[in-house]
Amino acid sequence: MRVRTLVTAFGIMLSLGLASCSTSATTTTTEPGSVETSQIFSDSYGKVTDSGYALPAIPIERLDKKFHRQIVSYETEYKRGTIIVDTRTRFLYYVMGGGKAVRYGIGIGKAGFAWKGEAYVAWKQEWPTWHPPAEMAQRKPEVAKYVEKGQGPSITNPLGARALYLFDDSGRDTLFRIHGTPEWNSIGTAASSGCIRMINQDVIDLYSRVRPGKNTRVVVI
Repeated sequence: MRVRTLVTAFGIMLSLGLASCSTSATTTTTEPGSVETSQIFSDSYGKVTDSGYALPAIPIERLDKKFHRQIVSYETEYKRGTIIVDTRTRFLYYVMGGGKAVRYGIGIGKAGFAWKGEAYVAWKQEWPTWHPPAEMAQRKPEVAKYVEKGQGPSITNPLGARALYLFDDSGRDTLFRIHGTPEWNSIGTAASSGCIRMINQDVIDLYSRVRPGKNTRVVVI
């Protein structure tokens, strides 16, 4: 999560060219709903026990089918393993190569919190601890108790079952995350405070594919 001033600073940094590939990407695909789908995983949202935590089943039939995890045709200049986040369509693509990608539905930041640019996955964590920034606690006093000690892993933790931590090319933490969420019904909306949220079952799948390091690029367009 991120306060307005730091989001603004990060946006300026990106505009100066440190992470500006989003404006020149040649990723191409057809409009949502008309993309050729070779496999859809609508049956992958049942109850899951993961590291001792019981994730509830997702009523996936209540979510637009375009946001279900699926393998789609996706032509891009970016190499295999790149994560491309399309904030307009609310999709995250994991590039598989060979003109294919795994597509996931996501929730994105509200207006004023959203960001675009390029970073890399510096590290990842299963069942992370959440530390809200002090500025968030000012807006939401109910989370103030977690600023210092953090909210431990649980099925109600805002970071969900997995988190990917995004750093800029200078090695600094952007404080933006790709993470799970217990609020499955926020997928397809602009509801988070800047981070990219996924259904827990989906972020577990993405997590298993991602290898942290500067070679694992994240492009937000």
